Amino acid sequence: MSLNPIRPWRNIYRRKSRQIMVGSVPVGGDAPISVQTMTNTLTTDVKATVAQVQEAAEAGADIVRVSVPDEASSKALKEIVRESPVPIVADIHFHYKRGIEAAEAGAACLRINPGNIGDEARVAEVIRAARDHNCSIRIGVNAGSLEKHLLDKYGEPCPDAMVESGLDHIKILQDHDFHEFKISVKASDVFMAAAAYQQLAEATDAPIHLGITEAGGLTSGTIKSSIGMGSLLWMGIGDTIRVSLSADPVEEVKVGYEILKSLGLRHRGVNIISCPSCARQGFDVIKTVEALEKRLEHIKTPMSLSIIGCVVNGPGEALMTDVGFTGGGAGAGTGMVYMAGKQDHKLGNYDMVDHIVGLVEQRAAELDAASQSGEDI
Repeated sequence: MSLNPIRPWRNIYRRKSRQIMVGSVPVGGDAPISVQTMTNTLTTDVKATVAQVQEAAEAGADIVRVSVPDEASSKALKEIVRESPVPIVADIHFHYKRGIEAAEAGAACLRINPGNIGDEARVAEVIRAARDHNCSIRIGVNAGSLEKHLLDKYGEPCPDAMVESGLDHIKILQDHDFHEFKISVKASDVFMAAAAYQQLAEATDAPIHLGITEAGGLTSGTIKSSIGMGSLLWMGIGDTIRVSLSADPVEEVKVGYEILKSLGLRHRGVNIISCPSCARQGFDVIKTVEALEKRLEHIKTPMSLSIIGCVVNGPGEALMTDVGFTGGGAGAGTGMVYMAGKQDHKLGNYDMVDHIVGLVEQRAAELDAASQSGEDI
């Protein structure tokens, strides 16, 4: 029995887009919305960059982008690609030759910025290299680096200018019979980005890479990204996402998944439903949830856990989760454990974390076994 049945008012109808491949990862069409991040190590430091790519992949990143600012980075990219567990996107700015070198090094995708990659002749050379090496392209428009003629035309960065830039470069790729591309129109301003993406979604069937660029630190950037990207995803716009934070790339991946999980668009790991805590709480909810988040990071099975401090909402939330614990009620210092939505046993507050971790691991194993056998539990 499903604990989270589909309701019509929860459905998100995704925009229909073409599907392309970024290495082994499909983007667009009916493929799951992929989660990306970007390394912040020196690309020439192969060991550090590969380690960061692997950490991001372990956190759930489907694709990782690596900056290629110079020829030495192009050379290092070949080894990074070879050791990476996920497809690598090469981030190209200013020097079109870096795009050619990155394709030759085995990058799965080239991100090019229309505002600084150069004229059509140079773009054509990048297209030729991408085609020769089975590499896709992302047209990455940024409000902060638009072409001069568009800034002259519109007076300032705006959604119309961003979309025009993107469509101009789509035409260049299509004129050269290249169709393995996706596109983004990012801005740090939530309103500008959202408006640009809505216009873009109506103007092309290309897969859309979603993001609020330069969103800020972990807290502020998470909020801005959640508002901007969340509203667009709710409208069905977006085929792959990157949360841009001044933080560890792993945090970008975590936030990306949380945004998708909150909308029911991706499911990975334990979704903890917990109360903000108040004077009714029968145990320290905040410390308990902090401990459980760390202890359960290794669980990749999609499942839900409710940790509620009292009986006001606890039993109701527990009915809809795989594992639940509700504090308060009769019996000081104890709470009720729920398994698959049903009361199972009482548990003392003081030894609850270890016990709940064990129950979650047990439930994850049951769900994995059921998934492999095709059984619905």
